[in-house]
Amino acid sequence: MPLFGHKNAPEPTPAQTTAPRYSNSSADGSPRRGFFSRHRSSSASSADLDSHNRRHGSKKLSHGSTRSSGGLFHRNHEDPSIIAARERVLSAETAEREADRALVQARAAVREARDRVKMLEREAEEEARLAKIKQHQARDISKRAKPLGRE
Repeated sequence: MPLFGHKNAPEPTPAQTTAPRYSNSSADGSPRRGFFSRHRSSSASSADLDSHNRRHGSKKLSHGSTRSSGGLFHRNHEDPSIIAARERVLSAETAEREADRALVQARAAVREARDRVKMLEREAEEEARLAKIKQHQARDISKRAKPLGRE
C-alpha cells in the first residue's frame, strides 16, 4: 500500500513492483555493503583474513569474528622509522611556518625603517628650507643694520 496513497487505490501487481531504492542486495542478488561496513564476503579465505588481521593489529575472538586492537587514532602498529619520519616532517612544517612568520615580520620591519628614513629626509628638507628662509631674513636685517651708528 502506498505511503501517501488513497485507501481505495488498487494494490500494485508483482509485475509493477520495482526493487526498493535502498536494499541490502544488488540486482544480481549478492549482498551489498556500505562504505563503513566491516563485513567480509564469504568468498574471502581464512588465509586472507589472517594476513589482514596481522597487518592491521586485529585479534580473533572466540566466536570467529575479529576485533581491532587499535582504533582510528591509534598508530601502535607503525614502524619506528615511519614515526620518526612523520615527526621530522611535522617539525620541518613547524620550522617553515616560523620562518614564514619571521620573513613577514622582517619585511614589515624593513618597510617601517624605509618609511622612517623617508620621513626623516622630508623633515630635514623642511628644516633646510626654513633655515634658508631664516638665513635670507638674517642677511636682509644685517644689511639694514650696517649703516646704523655712523653719525
